[in-house]
Amino acid sequence: MLGVEVNAMKTLRLLVLTLLSVSFAGLFSSQVIAANTFDHSQWDALLKQHVLPLNGGQASQVDYQGFADDKAQLDRYLADLSQVATPEFDDWPKDEQLAFLINAYNAWTVELILTEWPDLDSIKDLGSFFSSPWSKSFIPLLGETRSLDDIEHTLIRGSDRYQDPRIHFAVNCASIGCPALRNEAYTGKRLDAQLDEQTRLFLQDRSRNRIDNGKLALSSIFKWYREDFEKGWQGYASLEQFLVDHATDLSLNPEEIQKLKDKDMSIRFLDYDWALNKTL
Repeated sequence: MLGVEVNAMKTLRLLVLTLLSVSFAGLFSSQVIAANTFDHSQWDALLKQHVLPLNGGQASQVDYQGFADDKAQLDRYLADLSQVATPEFDDWPKDEQLAFLINAYNAWTVELILTEWPDLDSIKDLGSFFSSPWSKSFIPLLGETRSLDDIEHTLIRGSDRYQDPRIHFAVNCASIGCPALRNEAYTGKRLDAQLDEQTRLFLQDRSRNRIDNGKLALSSIFKWYREDFEKGWQGYASLEQFLVDHATDLSLNPEEIQKLKDKDMSIRFLDYDWALNKTL
């Protein structure tokens, strides 16, 4: 009888240890998952409240006064972004990193506008003859004080990690000519779908991309960053290849598609509208 009790105690002890080990493993696993993501919910809430999508999301207007009224919440989000150290960032999945950088760029662009709001009509009003607003170093991010140019051209475009031209339809320069500021935060889990939708919506906007008298009239984004669409992402070796794959979004007919394939389509680039993308 004593032997039976001893065996029962051993079995119970083994069961308890097993349950504890499973619990600790689950806790550790959840901590690892949490450590490899960033919570953008504060930014998401601000965007949902203060960004008005237009034409099904092809464009958007920003309520900068609303952002100014909620400046404390914006400041908390920016402070959280600034707390991320480079080693922590480097451990994240690639999509999580890129979502973080796009959100950071857009949030600090809003912050920059608020420094002179409401006394400006364009983000360019924040620059001078000698420097642009994008070159101002005011952003504490990943261990350095950076500019918007640093985020876009060094951390995003200058890194071999990403090389995704769709970022040009996600980073927002606070101007009417820019792709819409999305009214939700980018997340690593949904980034590919979000970037794909941003691309399609931008190309569907006839104020920015259209056929004029048999010529393809495109946003100047494609002039400034043409090389990004020709570096081999998704196999594209030319801007024309990228556009052919988005012929439906551009409403191209079969003849126009063939001209693009043959690189026989005339392309011109539209003037950029730098007016502030504010609510009217």
